[in-house]
Amino acid sequence: MAPAHERKAVSNVTEPLGRPTETPPVEGSIADAHEERPDGGVWEHPYFWLLLVVTGSVLIAGLFLLRFLDLVVPVF
Repeated sequence: MAPAHERKAVSNVTEPLGRPTETPPVEGSIADAHEERPDGGVWEHPYFWLLLVVTGSVLIAGLFLLRFLDLVVPVF
């Protein structure tokens, strides 16, 4: 290691980088830039799944309500 008086001062502050003006073309690429369509898969129709979950929740809640009402007010 060099003596203290010979070492260069190193600053942790760097110059801010400027925005690039142009993206260089990729070697071998022939495609133009395009916006990717997100992969929907089974999540393509989220309202279907929401409806399925809400319907199941309402059915289960209805069963508990009927059991409670049967205990409180026996009909049969």
